[in-house]
Amino acid sequence: MNQQLTRILCVLLLFCSPLYSLAEKVFDFNSTCQKAYNEVTSLKLSAAQSTITEARRQNPDNLIPDFLENYIDFFELFFNEDPTQYEQRKPHFDTRLDKLAEGPDSSPYYRYCRAIVTLQKAAVAIKFGERWSAGWDFRRGFSLIKDNRKAFPSFAPNDLIYGPLQVAVGTIPNGYKWLASLFGMKGSIKDGMQIFRSFLNSNDPQAKQFLNEAQFYYCYLVFYIENKPDEVLQYIAGNKLDVVNNHLFAYMAANLGINNKRNEYGKQVILFRNPSAEYMATSVWDFELGYARMRHLELPDAIRSFERFLTHFKGRFYVKDVYQKLSWCYYLQGNTAAAENARALILKKGATDTDADKQAQREAKNNTWPNALLLKARLLSDGGYNKEALAILEGKNTEYFAKPEEQLEFAYRLARIYDDMGHDAAAIQAYLAAIKLGEHRPEYFAARAALQLGYMYERQGKKAMAMAFYQQCLDMDDHEYKDSLDQKAKAGIARCKGQ
Repeated sequence: MNQQLTRILCVLLLFCSPLYSLAEKVFDFNSTCQKAYNEVTSLKLSAAQSTITEARRQNPDNLIPDFLENYIDFFELFFNEDPTQYEQRKPHFDTRLDKLAEGPDSSPYYRYCRAIVTLQKAAVAIKFGERWSAGWDFRRGFSLIKDNRKAFPSFAPNDLIYGPLQVAVGTIPNGYKWLASLFGMKGSIKDGMQIFRSFLNSNDPQAKQFLNEAQFYYCYLVFYIENKPDEVLQYIAGNKLDVVNNHLFAYMAANLGINNKRNEYGKQVILFRNPSAEYMATSVWDFELGYARMRHLELPDAIRSFERFLTHFKGRFYVKDVYQKLSWCYYLQGNTAAAENARALILKKGATDTDADKQAQREAKNNTWPNALLLKARLLSDGGYNKEALAILEGKNTEYFAKPEEQLEFAYRLARIYDDMGHDAAAIQAYLAAIKLGEHRPEYFAARAALQLGYMYERQGKKAMAMAFYQQCLDMDDHEYKDSLDQKAKAGIARCKGQ
Protein backbone atom coordinates (compact mmCIF):
# COMPACT_ATOMS: atom_id res chain seq x y z
CA MET A 1 0.00 0.00 0.00
CA ASN A 2 1.50 3.35 -0.97
CA GLN A 3 2.00 6.16 1.51
CA GLN A 4 -0.70 8.45 0.02
CA LEU A 5 -3.38 5.75 0.25
CA THR A 6 -2.33 5.02 3.82
CA ARG A 7 -2.85 8.69 4.74
CA ILE A 8 -6.30 8.71 3.17
CA LEU A 9 -7.34 5.58 5.07
CA CYS A 10 -6.02 7.06 8.32
CA VAL A 11 -8.08 10.22 7.77
CA LEU A 12 -11.19 8.18 7.02
CA LEU A 13 -10.66 6.03 10.11
CA LEU A 14 -10.14 9.14 12.21
CA PHE A 15 -13.50 10.60 11.21
CA CYS A 16 -15.22 7.26 11.72
CA SER A 17 -13.65 6.71 15.10
CA PRO A 18 -15.19 7.48 18.50
CA LEU A 19 -13.23 10.73 18.54
CA TYR A 20 -15.54 12.10 15.86
CA SER A 21 -18.58 11.39 17.99
CA LEU A 22 -17.43 14.19 20.26
CA ALA A 23 -18.62 16.62 17.59
CA GLU A 24 -22.11 15.13 17.43
CA LYS A 25 -25.03 17.06 18.87
CA VAL A 26 -26.08 16.16 22.40
CA PHE A 27 -28.78 16.99 24.96
CA ASP A 28 -26.92 17.67 28.20
CA PHE A 29 -29.04 19.32 30.89
CA ASN A 30 -25.97 20.09 32.99
CA SER A 31 -25.60 22.35 36.03
CA THR A 32 -25.02 25.45 33.89
CA CYS A 33 -28.21 24.74 31.94
CA GLN A 34 -30.10 24.16 35.19
CA LYS A 35 -28.91 27.58 36.39
CA ALA A 36 -30.13 29.15 33.14
CA TYR A 37 -33.49 27.39 33.48
CA ASN A 38 -33.96 28.69 37.03
CA GLU A 39 -33.10 32.21 35.87
CA VAL A 40 -35.39 32.20 32.86
CA THR A 41 -38.31 30.78 34.88
CA SER A 42 -37.76 33.57 37.42
CA LEU A 43 -38.04 36.04 34.48
CA LYS A 44 -34.37 37.07 34.91
CA LEU A 45 -34.03 37.00 31.16
CA SER A 46 -30.77 38.94 30.77
CA ALA A 47 -29.01 36.76 33.34
CA ALA A 48 -30.44 33.65 31.69
CA GLN A 49 -29.09 34.75 28.30
CA SER A 50 -25.61 35.21 29.77
CA THR A 51 -25.73 31.77 31.38
CA ILE A 52 -26.95 30.21 28.12
CA THR A 53 -24.01 31.83 26.32
CA GLU A 54 -21.68 30.30 28.92
CA ALA A 55 -23.28 26.87 28.41
CA ARG A 56 -22.68 27.16 24.67
CA ARG A 57 -19.07 28.07 25.29
CA GLN A 58 -18.65 25.01 27.50
CA ASN A 59 -20.05 22.73 24.79
CA PRO A 60 -21.02 24.18 21.39
CA ASP A 61 -22.70 20.88 20.47
CA ASN A 62 -25.10 20.87 23.41
CA LEU A 63 -28.66 21.60 22.20
CA ILE A 64 -30.17 22.34 25.61
CA PRO A 65 -29.03 26.01 25.43
CA ASP A 66 -31.09 26.39 22.22
CA PHE A 67 -34.06 24.84 23.99
CA LEU A 68 -33.71 27.21 26.97
CA GLU A 69 -33.20 30.25 24.78
CA ASN A 70 -36.66 29.65 23.37
CA TYR A 71 -38.12 30.37 26.82
CA ILE A 72 -36.72 33.91 26.56
CA ASP A 73 -38.54 34.60 23.30
CA PHE A 74 -41.65 32.90 24.63
CA PHE A 75 -41.89 34.96 27.82
CA GLU A 76 -41.10 38.24 26.05
CA LEU A 77 -43.75 37.67 23.40
CA PHE A 78 -46.40 36.04 25.59
CA PHE A 79 -46.37 38.71 28.28
CA ASN A 80 -45.62 41.82 26.20
CA GLU A 81 -47.25 41.00 22.83
CA ASP A 82 -45.12 43.51 20.93
CA PRO A 83 -45.81 43.04 17.16
CA THR A 84 -42.39 44.42 16.21
CA GLN A 85 -40.69 41.96 18.53
CA TYR A 86 -42.86 39.18 17.11
CA GLU A 87 -41.67 39.86 13.59
CA GLN A 88 -38.08 39.73 14.81
CA ARG A 89 -38.38 36.70 17.09
CA LYS A 90 -40.95 34.57 15.27
CA PRO A 91 -38.38 32.97 12.88
CA HIS A 92 -36.35 31.84 15.92
CA PHE A 93 -38.93 29.15 16.75
CA ASP A 94 -38.51 27.29 13.45
CA THR A 95 -34.74 27.80 13.44
CA ARG A 96 -34.50 26.20 16.86
CA LEU A 97 -36.82 23.36 15.88
CA ASP A 98 -34.51 22.61 12.95
CA LYS A 99 -31.47 22.63 15.24
CA LEU A 100 -33.13 20.43 17.84
CA ALA A 101 -34.01 17.93 15.11
CA GLU A 102 -30.27 17.46 14.54
CA GLY A 103 -29.93 15.88 17.98
CA PRO A 104 -29.82 12.14 18.68
CA ASP A 105 -33.26 10.54 18.62
CA SER A 106 -31.98 8.07 21.20
CA SER A 107 -32.33 10.82 23.82
CA PRO A 108 -35.68 11.41 25.60
CA TYR A 109 -35.00 15.13 25.17
CA TYR A 110 -35.11 14.77 21.36
CA ARG A 111 -38.89 14.90 21.10
CA TYR A 112 -39.44 16.58 24.46
CA CYS A 113 -37.54 19.78 23.59
CA ARG A 114 -39.20 20.01 20.19
CA ALA A 115 -42.61 19.52 21.82
CA ILE A 116 -42.04 22.36 24.27
CA VAL A 117 -40.76 24.76 21.60
CA THR A 118 -43.70 23.87 19.34
CA LEU A 119 -46.22 24.44 22.13
CA GLN A 120 -44.58 27.74 23.07
CA LYS A 121 -44.74 28.78 19.42
CA ALA A 122 -48.45 27.92 19.38
CA ALA A 123 -49.22 29.82 22.59
CA VAL A 124 -47.53 32.93 21.22
CA ALA A 125 -49.32 32.61 17.87
CA ILE A 126 -52.66 32.71 19.72
CA LYS A 127 -51.63 36.05 21.21
CA PHE A 128 -51.06 37.44 17.72
CA GLY A 129 -54.32 36.20 16.23
CA GLU A 130 -52.86 33.24 14.31
CA ARG A 131 -55.34 30.73 15.64
CA TRP A 132 -55.25 28.22 12.79
CA SER A 133 -51.48 27.79 12.72
CA ALA A 134 -51.50 27.73 16.52
CA GLY A 135 -54.00 24.87 16.50
CA TRP A 136 -51.82 22.77 14.24
CA ASP A 137 -48.75 23.51 16.34
CA PHE A 138 -50.62 22.51 19.49
CA ARG A 139 -51.44 19.23 17.76
CA ARG A 140 -47.83 18.69 16.67
CA GLY A 141 -46.52 19.44 20.14
CA PHE A 142 -49.02 17.15 21.77
CA SER A 143 -48.23 14.36 19.29
CA LEU A 144 -44.54 14.67 20.08
CA ILE A 145 -45.24 14.30 23.81
CA LYS A 146 -47.50 11.28 23.23
CA ASP A 147 -44.83 9.65 21.07
CA ASN A 148 -42.17 10.41 23.66
CA ARG A 149 -44.24 8.80 26.41
CA LYS A 150 -44.38 5.63 24.32
CA ALA A 151 -40.69 5.68 23.44
CA PHE A 152 -39.46 6.73 26.92
CA PRO A 153 -42.18 5.81 29.44
CA SER A 154 -39.87 6.40 32.41
CA PHE A 155 -38.91 9.94 31.31
CA ALA A 156 -40.75 11.96 33.97
CA PRO A 157 -40.80 15.40 32.26
CA ASN A 158 -43.25 14.10 29.64
CA ASP A 159 -46.00 14.38 32.24
CA LEU A 160 -45.24 18.05 32.89
CA ILE A 161 -47.03 18.65 29.59
CA TYR A 162 -49.15 15.54 29.05
CA GLY A 163 -51.08 15.88 32.32
CA PRO A 164 -52.12 19.54 31.92
CA LEU A 165 -52.94 19.08 28.23
CA GLN A 166 -55.24 16.18 29.03
CA VAL A 167 -56.98 18.34 31.65
CA ALA A 168 -57.26 21.29 29.25
CA VAL A 169 -58.69 19.27 26.37
CA GLY A 170 -61.33 17.87 28.70
CA THR A 171 -62.65 21.34 29.48
CA ILE A 172 -62.40 23.14 26.12
CA PRO A 173 -65.57 25.26 25.69
CA ASN A 174 -67.78 24.88 22.63
CA GLY A 175 -66.31 28.01 21.05
CA TYR A 176 -62.94 26.24 20.78
CA LYS A 177 -64.10 22.75 19.75
CA TRP A 178 -62.06 23.15 16.56
CA LEU A 179 -58.97 22.98 18.75
CA ALA A 180 -60.14 19.85 20.60
CA SER A 181 -60.75 18.05 17.31
CA LEU A 182 -57.18 18.78 16.25
CA PHE A 183 -55.86 16.99 19.32
CA GLY A 184 -57.86 13.90 18.48
CA MET A 185 -58.26 12.90 22.11
CA LYS A 186 -60.81 12.84 24.89
CA GLY A 187 -59.47 14.69 27.90
CA SER A 188 -59.96 13.80 31.53
CA ILE A 189 -59.59 16.13 34.50
CA LYS A 190 -59.23 13.21 36.91
CA ASP A 191 -56.60 11.35 34.90
CA GLY A 192 -54.73 14.47 33.87
CA MET A 193 -54.50 15.80 37.41
CA GLN A 194 -53.45 12.40 38.74
CA ILE A 195 -50.64 12.24 36.16
CA PHE A 196 -49.58 15.77 36.94
CA ARG A 197 -49.61 15.36 40.72
CA SER A 198 -47.45 12.25 40.38
CA PHE A 199 -44.97 14.30 38.38
CA LEU A 200 -45.02 17.21 40.81
CA ASN A 201 -44.39 14.96 43.81
CA SER A 202 -41.80 12.80 42.08
CA ASN A 203 -38.25 12.51 43.42
CA ASP A 204 -36.97 11.79 39.93
CA PRO A 205 -34.01 14.17 39.31
CA GLN A 206 -35.27 14.96 35.81
CA ALA A 207 -38.67 15.90 37.24
CA LYS A 208 -37.00 18.16 39.81
CA GLN A 209 -35.26 20.02 36.97
CA PHE A 210 -38.60 21.48 35.89
CA LEU A 211 -40.06 22.21 39.35
CA ASN A 212 -40.61 25.94 38.71
CA GLU A 213 -42.87 25.25 35.75
CA ALA A 214 -44.62 22.39 37.51
CA GLN A 215 -45.57 24.54 40.49
CA PHE A 216 -46.72 27.36 38.22
CA TYR A 217 -49.00 25.07 36.17
CA TYR A 218 -50.25 23.27 39.27
CA CYS A 219 -51.49 26.44 40.92
CA TYR A 220 -53.47 27.49 37.85
CA LEU A 221 -54.96 24.01 37.36
CA VAL A 222 -56.07 23.73 40.98
CA PHE A 223 -57.43 27.29 40.95
CA TYR A 224 -59.41 27.21 37.71
CA ILE A 225 -60.06 23.54 36.95
CA GLU A 226 -60.47 22.01 40.41
CA ASN A 227 -61.99 25.24 41.74
CA LYS A 228 -59.92 25.26 44.93
CA PRO A 229 -58.56 28.81 45.10
CA ASP A 230 -57.93 28.77 48.84
CA GLU A 231 -55.89 25.59 48.49
CA VAL A 232 -53.69 27.35 45.92
CA LEU A 233 -52.82 30.24 48.22
CA GLN A 234 -52.10 27.72 50.99
CA TYR A 235 -49.82 25.83 48.59
CA ILE A 236 -47.91 29.01 47.72
CA ALA A 237 -47.39 29.79 51.40
CA GLY A 238 -46.80 26.20 52.54
CA ASN A 239 -44.20 25.50 49.87
CA LYS A 240 -42.59 28.89 50.40
CA LEU A 241 -42.69 29.84 46.74
CA ASP A 242 -40.46 32.89 46.34
CA VAL A 243 -42.90 35.62 45.28
CA VAL A 244 -40.24 38.29 45.83
CA ASN A 245 -37.27 37.11 43.78
CA ASN A 246 -39.06 34.90 41.27
CA HIS A 247 -41.22 37.19 39.14
CA LEU A 248 -43.04 34.30 37.48
CA PHE A 249 -44.25 33.18 40.91
CA ALA A 250 -44.93 36.80 41.87
CA TYR A 251 -47.13 37.28 38.82
CA MET A 252 -48.97 34.02 39.51
CA ALA A 253 -49.56 34.85 43.18
CA ALA A 254 -50.73 38.39 42.44
CA ASN A 255 -52.96 37.33 39.56
CA LEU A 256 -54.60 34.46 41.43
CA GLY A 257 -54.87 36.47 44.64
CA ILE A 258 -56.65 39.34 42.90
CA ASN A 259 -58.92 36.89 41.05
CA ASN A 260 -59.76 35.18 44.33
CA LYS A 261 -60.87 38.40 46.02
CA ARG A 262 -57.61 38.53 48.02
CA ASN A 263 -57.03 42.03 46.78
CA GLU A 264 -54.70 43.26 49.50
CA TYR A 265 -52.55 40.14 49.21
CA GLY A 266 -52.22 40.55 45.44
CA LYS A 267 -51.43 44.22 45.79
CA GLN A 268 -48.70 43.55 48.36
CA VAL A 269 -47.08 40.88 46.17
CA ILE A 270 -46.83 43.36 43.30
CA LEU A 271 -45.53 46.22 45.40
CA PHE A 272 -42.95 44.15 47.32
CA ARG A 273 -41.51 42.05 44.50
CA ASN A 274 -37.77 42.52 43.83
CA PRO A 275 -37.55 45.80 41.82
CA SER A 276 -34.20 45.00 40.18
CA ALA A 277 -33.81 45.88 36.50
CA GLU A 278 -32.46 42.37 35.84
CA TYR A 279 -36.06 41.10 35.58
CA MET A 280 -38.10 41.23 32.39
CA ALA A 281 -39.86 44.56 31.97
CA THR A 282 -43.57 44.02 31.43
CA SER A 283 -46.76 46.04 31.67
CA VAL A 284 -48.69 43.21 33.33
CA TRP A 285 -47.75 44.66 36.73
CA ASP A 286 -49.63 47.88 35.90
CA PHE A 287 -52.56 45.83 34.62
CA GLU A 288 -52.85 43.80 37.82
CA LEU A 289 -52.19 46.76 40.09
CA GLY A 290 -54.82 48.80 38.28
CA TYR A 291 -57.39 46.09 38.97
CA ALA A 292 -56.37 45.80 42.62
CA ARG A 293 -56.64 49.53 43.19
CA MET A 294 -59.91 49.89 41.31
CA ARG A 295 -61.49 47.14 43.42
CA HIS A 296 -60.85 49.14 46.57
CA LEU A 297 -62.13 52.30 44.86
CA GLU A 298 -58.63 53.84 44.95
CA LEU A 299 -59.63 55.55 41.74
CA PRO A 300 -56.80 58.07 41.11
CA ASP A 301 -54.16 55.34 41.68
CA ALA A 302 -56.08 52.87 39.53
CA ILE A 303 -56.27 55.42 36.72
CA ARG A 304 -52.51 55.97 36.84
CA SER A 305 -51.85 52.22 36.68
CA PHE A 306 -54.26 51.64 33.79
CA GLU A 307 -52.89 54.59 31.83
CA ARG A 308 -49.31 53.34 32.30
CA PHE A 309 -50.41 49.95 31.02
CA LEU A 310 -52.07 51.43 27.95
CA THR A 311 -49.07 53.66 27.24
CA HIS A 312 -46.50 50.86 27.27
CA PHE A 313 -48.41 47.73 26.26
CA LYS A 314 -48.13 46.95 22.54
CA GLY A 315 -50.46 43.96 22.41
CA ARG A 316 -54.17 43.43 21.85
CA PHE A 317 -55.39 41.15 24.65
CA TYR A 318 -57.40 42.95 27.37
CA VAL A 319 -56.87 46.39 25.86
CA LYS A 320 -60.60 47.01 25.40
CA ASP A 321 -61.15 45.63 28.90
CA VAL A 322 -58.68 48.11 30.40
CA TYR A 323 -60.21 51.04 28.52
CA GLN A 324 -63.57 49.96 29.94
CA LYS A 325 -62.18 49.86 33.48
CA LEU A 326 -60.53 53.23 32.93
CA SER A 327 -63.86 54.65 31.77
CA TRP A 328 -65.52 53.27 34.92
CA CYS A 329 -62.95 54.94 37.16
CA TYR A 330 -63.51 58.31 35.51
CA TYR A 331 -67.27 57.74 35.58
CA LEU A 332 -67.24 57.08 39.33
CA GLN A 333 -65.14 60.21 39.82
CA GLY A 334 -67.77 62.24 37.97
CA ASN A 335 -65.34 63.08 35.14
CA THR A 336 -67.79 62.58 32.28
CA ALA A 337 -65.53 63.90 29.51
CA ALA A 338 -62.65 61.57 30.39
CA ALA A 339 -65.06 58.65 30.82
CA GLU A 340 -66.57 59.25 27.38
CA ASN A 341 -63.14 59.57 25.81
CA ALA A 342 -62.00 56.25 27.31
CA ARG A 343 -65.21 54.61 26.13
CA ALA A 344 -64.69 55.86 22.58
CA LEU A 345 -61.25 54.25 22.57
CA ILE A 346 -62.77 50.87 23.44
CA LEU A 347 -64.21 50.79 19.93
CA LYS A 348 -60.91 51.78 18.30
CA LYS A 349 -58.25 49.86 20.21
CA GLY A 350 -57.43 46.23 20.91
CA ALA A 351 -59.28 43.13 19.75
CA THR A 352 -62.15 40.90 20.86
CA ASP A 353 -60.28 37.63 21.43
CA THR A 354 -61.17 37.41 25.13
CA ASP A 355 -64.58 37.36 26.78
CA ALA A 356 -63.66 40.45 28.79
CA ASP A 357 -62.80 42.39 25.63
CA LYS A 358 -66.02 41.24 23.95
CA GLN A 359 -68.04 42.45 26.92
CA ALA A 360 -66.26 45.82 26.91
CA GLN A 361 -66.94 46.23 23.19
CA ARG A 362 -70.62 45.37 23.68
CA GLU A 363 -71.03 47.88 26.51
CA ALA A 364 -69.33 50.62 24.50
CA LYS A 365 -71.55 49.97 21.49
CA ASN A 366 -74.66 50.08 23.66
CA ASN A 367 -73.40 53.40 25.04
CA THR A 368 -75.08 52.94 28.40
CA TRP A 369 -73.39 53.46 31.75
CA PRO A 370 -73.73 51.02 34.65
CA ASN A 371 -75.63 52.05 37.74
CA ALA A 372 -73.01 53.80 39.91
CA LEU A 373 -74.23 52.26 43.16
CA LEU A 374 -74.19 48.73 41.73
CA LEU A 375 -70.80 49.33 40.11
CA LYS A 376 -69.25 50.34 43.43
CA ALA A 377 -70.77 47.27 45.11
CA ARG A 378 -69.45 45.08 42.31
CA LEU A 379 -65.91 46.39 42.53
CA LEU A 380 -65.76 46.11 46.30
CA SER A 381 -67.24 42.61 46.21
CA ASP A 382 -64.76 41.52 43.52
CA GLY A 383 -61.96 42.76 45.74
CA GLY A 384 -63.20 40.82 48.77
CA TYR A 385 -64.43 43.88 50.66
CA ASN A 386 -67.81 42.32 51.38
CA LYS A 387 -68.84 44.39 54.39
CA GLU A 388 -68.24 47.62 52.47
CA ALA A 389 -70.12 46.25 49.46
CA LEU A 390 -73.06 45.10 51.57
CA ALA A 391 -73.23 48.50 53.26
CA ILE A 392 -73.76 50.12 49.84
CA LEU A 393 -76.68 47.80 49.06
CA GLU A 394 -78.23 47.92 52.55
CA GLY A 395 -81.91 48.88 52.54
CA LYS A 396 -82.27 48.28 48.79
CA ASN A 397 -84.39 45.71 46.94
CA THR A 398 -85.12 44.94 43.28
CA GLU A 399 -87.95 47.51 43.20
CA TYR A 400 -85.43 50.23 44.09
CA PHE A 401 -83.96 49.89 40.56
CA ALA A 402 -85.92 51.01 37.52
CA LYS A 403 -84.24 49.00 34.75
CA PRO A 404 -84.64 45.19 34.39
CA GLU A 405 -80.89 44.72 33.94
CA GLU A 406 -80.25 46.65 37.16
CA GLN A 407 -82.78 44.54 39.06
CA LEU A 408 -80.98 41.44 37.74
CA GLU A 409 -77.56 42.72 38.72
CA PHE A 410 -78.77 43.69 42.19
CA ALA A 411 -80.00 40.14 42.83
CA TYR A 412 -76.74 38.67 41.56
CA ARG A 413 -74.50 41.08 43.51
CA LEU A 414 -76.39 40.42 46.73
CA ALA A 415 -76.08 36.68 46.13
CA ARG A 416 -72.31 36.83 45.58
CA ILE A 417 -71.79 38.89 48.72
CA TYR A 418 -73.89 36.51 50.83
CA ASP A 419 -72.08 33.56 49.24
CA ASP A 420 -68.64 34.97 50.08
CA MET A 421 -69.76 35.72 53.64
CA GLY A 422 -70.99 32.15 54.16
CA HIS A 423 -74.70 33.02 54.32
CA ASP A 424 -75.72 30.06 52.13
CA ALA A 425 -79.50 30.19 52.51
CA ALA A 426 -79.71 33.88 51.61
CA ALA A 427 -77.24 33.39 48.76
CA ILE A 428 -79.26 30.54 47.24
CA GLN A 429 -82.47 32.57 47.23
CA ALA A 430 -80.75 35.54 45.61
CA TYR A 431 -79.03 33.34 43.00
CA LEU A 432 -82.37 31.75 42.09
CA ALA A 433 -83.90 35.21 41.75
CA ALA A 434 -81.04 36.23 39.44
CA ILE A 435 -81.59 33.15 37.25
CA LYS A 436 -85.32 33.84 37.01
CA LEU A 437 -84.73 37.48 36.10
CA GLY A 438 -81.91 36.91 33.61
CA GLU A 439 -81.88 33.45 32.03
CA HIS A 440 -83.05 34.88 28.70
CA ARG A 441 -81.06 38.12 28.84
CA PRO A 442 -77.62 38.90 27.30
CA GLU A 443 -75.94 39.77 30.61
CA TYR A 444 -73.83 37.05 32.21
CA PHE A 445 -75.40 37.30 35.68
CA ALA A 446 -77.91 34.43 35.37
CA ALA A 447 -75.35 32.00 33.92
CA ARG A 448 -72.85 32.93 36.60
CA ALA A 449 -75.54 32.52 39.27
CA ALA A 450 -76.18 28.98 38.01
CA LEU A 451 -72.45 28.28 38.07
CA GLN A 452 -72.14 29.57 41.64
CA LEU A 453 -75.05 27.41 42.75
CA GLY A 454 -73.24 24.47 41.19
CA TYR A 455 -70.16 25.34 43.25
CA MET A 456 -72.22 25.62 46.45
CA TYR A 457 -73.95 22.26 46.02
CA GLU A 458 -70.69 20.59 44.98
CA ARG A 459 -69.09 21.84 48.21
CA GLN A 460 -72.02 20.36 50.14
CA GLY A 461 -71.54 17.00 48.42
CA LYS A 462 -74.88 17.27 46.58
CA LYS A 463 -73.43 16.32 43.21
CA ALA A 464 -76.70 15.70 41.35
CA MET A 465 -77.96 19.20 42.19
CA ALA A 466 -74.56 20.67 41.39
CA MET A 467 -74.54 19.06 37.94
CA ALA A 468 -78.08 20.29 37.28
CA PHE A 469 -77.00 23.90 37.86
CA TYR A 470 -73.76 23.45 35.89
CA GLN A 471 -75.86 22.15 33.01
CA GLN A 472 -78.25 25.09 33.38
CA CYS A 473 -75.24 27.39 33.02
CA LEU A 474 -74.22 25.55 29.82
CA ASP A 475 -77.75 25.70 28.43
CA MET A 476 -77.92 29.49 28.57
CA ASP A 477 -76.87 30.99 25.23
CA ASP A 478 -75.95 34.39 23.81
CA HIS A 479 -74.67 35.93 27.01
CA GLU A 480 -71.45 37.66 28.04
CA TYR A 481 -68.43 35.50 29.04
CA LYS A 482 -70.05 32.44 27.41
CA ASP A 483 -66.80 30.59 26.66
CA SER A 484 -65.17 31.06 30.05
CA LEU A 485 -68.34 30.24 32.01
CA ASP A 486 -68.96 27.15 29.88
CA GLN A 487 -65.44 25.93 30.53
CA LYS A 488 -65.93 26.27 34.29
CA ALA A 489 -69.32 24.51 34.11
CA LYS A 490 -67.87 21.65 32.05
CA ALA A 491 -65.06 21.26 34.56
CA GLY A 492 -67.64 21.17 37.37
CA ILE A 493 -69.65 18.40 35.71
CA ALA A 494 -66.48 16.40 35.07
CA ARG A 495 -65.44 16.74 38.73
CA CYS A 496 -68.85 15.60 39.95
CA LYS A 497 -68.74 12.59 37.64
CA GLY A 498 -65.21 11.76 38.76
CA GLN A 499 -63.88 12.10 35.23
